[in-house]
Amino acid sequence: MSYTISLTVNGDRRDVTFEDARVTLLDLLRERLALPGTKKGCDRGQCGACTVLVDGRRINSCLTLAVTLDGADVTTIEGLARGDVLHPVQASFVEHDGFQCGYCTPGQIMSAVGLIAEGDVGTDPERIREGMSGNLCRCAAYHGITEAVLDAARRMTDDKTRKSA
Repeated sequence: MSYTISLTVNGDRRDVTFEDARVTLLDLLRERLALPGTKKGCDRGQCGACTVLVDGRRINSCLTLAVTLDGADVTTIEGLARGDVLHPVQASFVEHDGFQCGYCTPGQIMSAVGLIAEGDVGTDPERIREGMSGNLCRCAAYHGITEAVLDAARRMTDDKTRKSA
């Protein structure tokens, strides 16, 4: 039996057919759609390296069956920047050294984008750490990650305020 789903991935509509209903979104992105930015870490939903946004919500793509996402809107790390202009979260990660080896960085950034969109960032570093707790960094770059998320949230709020004024 084959399965066909339609997804919007990083703004592009994609129709994908596959034979196995057990194909995860992570494997679909990396192996079928040639989007390797989403990383396979633990493959058990424990590390967050595979975090992407589905319909604006952050999820572990290694735990999500692709067949359940027909009609979904998926955003990966490859879909954040606009040409050569980094997304504010990406720019903040660079400015605040929010990474070391970089393996977890795509998942960290996607989780941060989702957290900021949820509107529960505030200015409390502890709130950020709690909100990002599903994303592990083996290099322990947590201070830079927290600072990057705080700065990006502030920038994005300031930009939104300026645009609505």
